[in-house]
Amino acid sequence: MKKKKLKKPFFSIVTVVKNDEANIEKTIRSIITQNFKNFEYIIIDGKSTDKTIKKIKKFKNKISYILSEKDKGIYFAMNKGINIAKGNVLLFVNSGDLLTQNALNIIYKLFLKNREIDFVFGTVKRHYTSNTLIKSGYNKFRLNYNFDFATSHSTGFFIKLASLNKVGKFNTKYKCSADYDFYYRAIIKKKLKGISTNKNKIIGIMKSGGHSSKFNFFQHLLEESNIRYSNGQNFLLIFIIFFNAIIKFTLKKIF
Repeated sequence: MKKKKLKKPFFSIVTVVKNDEANIEKTIRSIITQNFKNFEYIIIDGKSTDKTIKKIKKFKNKISYILSEKDKGIYFAMNKGINIAKGNVLLFVNSGDLLTQNALNIIYKLFLKNREIDFVFGTVKRHYTSNTLIKSGYNKFRLNYNFDFATSHSTGFFIKLASLNKVGKFNTKYKCSADYDFYYRAIIKKKLKGISTNKNKIIGIMKSGGHSSKFNFFQHLLEESNIRYSNGQNFLLIFIIFFNAIIKFTLKKIF
């Protein structure tokens, strides 16, 4: 389902969803009520069998592109969104996550003021199973040994489409951490430049229980180690990171 597109929207916002009738509507509302209006909105649905599509169609006049078909997982769907996007800057806001009302306006001004940058990390309120944290900033040095180096991908990571194309799309061989692989390629290998919003300017809100929560600690650790190895990181350093994570996990279980 296609709608009339802007000649050149500043933002392309992509929402990936499958069978999430409980949350999709509030995600859509958080986007279409933005104060900043120069964006296209793309929804990629994995052929939902509940009422998700019915709820999406309530807002069809506000959505630029709706695609509903079977796919092989979230990163396949996200790559479809990238293929469709025509804006200057790309953002994912997946089902259940929200943008604050002035989010796009804040990020737009940052890109205008800092024309040389490739990306912006926005401050995000992240809901976890047992607590809620405000995550702000990013530390590219920390990325060398810990993938918890920034705010979040959904709602928090804005990247110029031209810069993304230099890096490439998500590697779909990774099932739970393809975004980490993308970060490593973008920031460490391609040396893209970025900034972050002030801590007091919350851009996005992430609900708990996202895609990555479906995988256990060891699945995450093995995939993250494989990402580092495949990107040519020093094997000894990967070995140290791997066993340090095992030790921390074991001590947390004991104590």
